[in-house]
Amino acid sequence: MSTETRSRRTWIASTVALLAALPLAGALAAPFESNRITVRTEGAGPDVVLIPGLNSSPRAWASTVAALPGYRYHLVQVSGFAGQPAGGNKEGNVAAPVAEEIARYIRESNLKQPAVIGHSMGGTIGMMLASRHPDSLSRLMVVDMYPFLGSFFAGPGATPAKVEAVADGVAAGMRSAAPDERRKRANDTIAGMVNTEAMREGAIQDSMGSDPDVGIRAYRELIVTNLIPELPKISVPMTVLYVQPKSVPLPAEQFDAVYKAGYAPVKNLSLKRIPDSAHFIMWDQPQRFQQEVKAFLPAR
Repeated sequence: MSTETRSRRTWIASTVALLAALPLAGALAAPFESNRITVRTEGAGPDVVLIPGLNSSPRAWASTVAALPGYRYHLVQVSGFAGQPAGGNKEGNVAAPVAEEIARYIRESNLKQPAVIGHSMGGTIGMMLASRHPDSLSRLMVVDMYPFLGSFFAGPGATPAKVEAVADGVAAGMRSAAPDERRKRANDTIAGMVNTEAMREGAIQDSMGSDPDVGIRAYRELIVTNLIPELPKISVPMTVLYVQPKSVPLPAEQFDAVYKAGYAPVKNLSLKRIPDSAHFIMWDQPQRFQQEVKAFLPAR
């Protein structure tokens, strides 16, 4: 066999092998698709999944991401919130199915146990993820969320039936609001959740841009969902940052005791009260929040 013939056969074999590999490479590079969430990434480094709260958007994390470079942030947007079409969240529960989609995103994106940070409803979703898919993450931070809101709305020791009834009443009241009343409620609610006036308008825009039906169903779901029985399943280190709302006139020690009791089943827990802040801690106490996140995240 001539040298030319051998060279030609080697080239053909190499070309065939390359072409055969192309479909596989394309499959591996296929983007994640979901009708319940979208995710965009920012930065490079250890993976961190950021989950915003009810009727909110990734804008909640902008200052934190800018202040803490050196990580690959995965910014989750829930369908139906902040201008994103409702998609798969147009009926039924929202938080629990979204938690499953985030678990699928982590799996299909080949993330190796990322850190997860969730604010408000995002904290509930984070707890669902950690208890139901414990191998999918390395650590969890919950930002101002209690594992069972029903005890706040219906009272300690309320039966599930009573919690359901209270949640239905809350949802009915929200559905009856006219557009002007909805805007007023959004303004009043955000004023109570964000002390920093300059940050309120963005939160109001996200709220008013959200699908009312998706938000109402998600809120009802948060009230009736009791995650306390699932907390013993959380094996990863867990940090909880919380505030005492001005609307809760309890002695600080009594309020702290409520949080300690609620999160008592968690094996590896760091529970921290953040003073002088409303619900959006990342906006009201940005430096303190960034310090806590930096201490929580893995080394770069």
